[in-house]
Amino acid sequence: MPDDACTSEPDNLSPEWSATVSALPVGTLITGQVIARRPFGVFIRIDHVPRAVGMADIGSMPTGASLPALGDRVSGEVVWHTDHNHEVRIRLSDWIDHS
Repeated sequence: MPDDACTSEPDNLSPEWSATVSALPVGTLITGQVIARRPFGVFIRIDHVPRAVGMADIGSMPTGASLPALGDRVSGEVVWHTDHNHEVRIRLSDWIDHS
């Protein structure tokens, strides 16, 4: 299991993060908007879960794909939750390529 796996006891998690994990279980299909772009991936504001931040890393994107641009609308699937930084890990399935 990765070091950033969900290993915290539920009592140690903030109520907001627990609500996010409950609202977005692994396998959930999401849509959202890219709110930050870094060399390693993008951060996504997830629709209908206003306090949730998704992160899609470049390693989970198809070979040769470029990162979505800031402001792009994207869709994908929840693949993991990281308790230490309250990120919902996303595997993107669709976005507009502005490269």
